[in-house]
Amino acid sequence: MQSRLSATAAETYTGSGFLQVDVVSSQNNFPIQDARISISAEATPDTVIEQLTTNSSGQTPNLSLAAPPLEYSLIPSDIRPYSEYHLLVEAPGYKPVTIDGTEILADATSIQNVRMEPVDDSTPANNNIVIPDHTLYGSYPPKIAENEVKPVTDTGEIVLSRVVVPETIIVHDGVPSNSSAKNYYVPYRDYIKNVASSEIYATWPQATIVANVLAILSFTMNRVYTEWYRGKGYDFTITSSTAYDHKWIYGRNIYESISTVVDEIFDNYLSRPNVKQPILTQYCDGRQVQCPNWMA
Repeated sequence: MQSRLSATAAETYTGSGFLQVDVVSSQNNFPIQDARISISAEATPDTVIEQLTTNSSGQTPNLSLAAPPLEYSLIPSDIRPYSEYHLLVEAPGYKPVTIDGTEILADATSIQNVRMEPVDDSTPANNNIVIPDHTLYGSYPPKIAENEVKPVTDTGEIVLSRVVVPETIIVHDGVPSNSSAKNYYVPYRDYIKNVASSEIYATWPQATIVANVLAILSFTMNRVYTEWYRGKGYDFTITSSTAYDHKWIYGRNIYESISTVVDEIFDNYLSRPNVKQPILTQYCDGRQVQCPNWMA
């Protein structure tokens, strides 16, 4: 069996992608001006290769960074198609934030959102973020099969009376039974962008991105509409486990091309004739995990 390699182990990077960092305050989401971002390659995290400063909108200019060749993300391969970078974010009056694993794909713009805690904020915060492997490269549990249409009642106590796109969903960062896993309140669109950036590559054709985002939207809306986990006594909307739902990663970067698609179609979903609820659109990558009769 061929071993899985990062591109640095296989060859020198010959492509390039772009990184933009957006920095806001955790207290009010106001942009933080003059935040300093120090960027290092994954292989040499102590050696700063670039430094950026945010403007009055809390944003940095787009920075070109080395990445593996574009074709690695367009065909199945055991070589990792993205490069990873280490970020240190500092701003006067705020606690520093470190991020390991910001992903850069060739010919794509990566957006790394950063929320900074004021130094006088005593609330425990995750200021050391580690982004694990992308699901198309790393190893994650396969989805446990479910019926794509759930039984519903008309009581309104367990199942919503109509399909409503929520403002926020509660993401349980673990399997349902893990009571110690943290719940995160995430804006709906931000959740979809995070999942799509974790499960597909932003370099794919737009039609392919649209199709995959529609599947993620429909799956998520099924969980919302049926109140699936609340009906089982849990206090969250969805989990971050690939065995049960989709992969959501706290603090990960998203991609501009995926973000644009989500903003355009976020209130859409898939259903079937004479079925009111969004269908639970299950899928797999078709290579690492086989899933007959599902999308791949």
